[in-house]
Amino acid sequence: MLKIPRTRRFALRSATLPIAVTPGFESAAKEGLSSADLIIAEGSIEAVLPAGSAPDDIEGADLQDRMVWPCFTDMHTHIDKGHIWDREPNPSGDFDGALQAVRADREANWNADDVATRMDFSLRCAYAHGTNLLRTHIDSLAPQHRISFEVFSDMRARWKDRISLQAVALFPIDAVDDEAYFDDLVEVVAANGGLLGGVTHILPDLERRLDRLFQTASDRGLDVDLHVDETQDVNILTLASIAEAKMRNKFEGAVTVGHCCSLARQSEDRANATIEKVAEAGISIVSLPMCNMYLQDRHPGRTPRSRGVTLFHELKAAGVPIAVASDNTRDPFYAYGDLDMVEVFREAVRIAHLDHPLDETAKIITCLPADILQAPEFGRIQNGATADLVVFNARNWSEFLSRPQADRIILRNGMGIDRCLPDYRELDPLMKG
Repeated sequence: MLKIPRTRRFALRSATLPIAVTPGFESAAKEGLSSADLIIAEGSIEAVLPAGSAPDDIEGADLQDRMVWPCFTDMHTHIDKGHIWDREPNPSGDFDGALQAVRADREANWNADDVATRMDFSLRCAYAHGTNLLRTHIDSLAPQHRISFEVFSDMRARWKDRISLQAVALFPIDAVDDEAYFDDLVEVVAANGGLLGGVTHILPDLERRLDRLFQTASDRGLDVDLHVDETQDVNILTLASIAEAKMRNKFEGAVTVGHCCSLARQSEDRANATIEKVAEAGISIVSLPMCNMYLQDRHPGRTPRSRGVTLFHELKAAGVPIAVASDNTRDPFYAYGDLDMVEVFREAVRIAHLDHPLDETAKIITCLPADILQAPEFGRIQNGATADLVVFNARNWSEFLSRPQADRIILRNGMGIDRCLPDYRELDPLMKG
């Protein structure tokens, strides 16, 4: 069994690194993978060196070509609603059933203790799997916005040395017309260092509501992260309207949109025109392949015809930053999942054909989402970076993608962590309500 030294300065010899996440290191690569030695000192990466060049007098571990990645960024989650499946399942497995089940559970059970317990459980899972930067959307219909954002702020403080947390207010876009509610929501979001979000859908005056959202975000210095076109309905495509609104309002903050499923249902001409607008507007996109595969095109007794994911390759080719993330976890929107970004990566590669080649694919759960979240210090292996690393017992892509990598080693500040996952039995008291 591999043992990582527990000294202040040590070497990880004969590591295999994805070059895409190792800026400044130049070495021969095969399939985007290169051999290197890492020097770790005082919890940081002191040097990334060609394999075999680490000084012999430094204590170290021979990784025997094991892959080493930076810790992960999970940029779109819902840890406020996670782990309620046992209490409020979604028997139909479709989107409408999920909405109804979550609404019922929220109204019956989402007090501060309930939300805090499930948030903490979710974060313990993410931490054990190797995530160190996470953004969550928070259901923010009144009065839940005040309850859940207060819980989030407390959780962010408690977890600040383990996972860096961001939060986005989630609400229907038409709620911006409820002046008292929207003003109060904005105050709560601003006070808690959050982002404005929302769910867009086709409305006669969608443009006016988007203008209100962007103008408010601009006035308060808030970034925007929206749920967009999470449907197979070809007639629903609000993505272009969002891009136009960002440009029309000269919004200078960051704008991220998630899902964009109906983009894949459009004609080539309409899809390409929309993608051009997204690129021009400088919008980033996050694809949620596991949840979208679960919900989209689901009909009783009928095999799904569509994968439900967005046009990943076309967006990337147009220069649009696009990453992947977990989305929901064991709730009515997705019955499965564990906030494990290795699972997300493996399934995204298969679902969206992000292989052949795999040279830069490691970016989609590391440095690229970190950049989208404006946290460029995360998701990279480079001199001076914190030694937050994941060591895999895999030497190449075939080995990496063929197994769940359950035996991975997580280093935080250069020290191995306890990877024991929380027991679901801990949540049993919440399920008896």
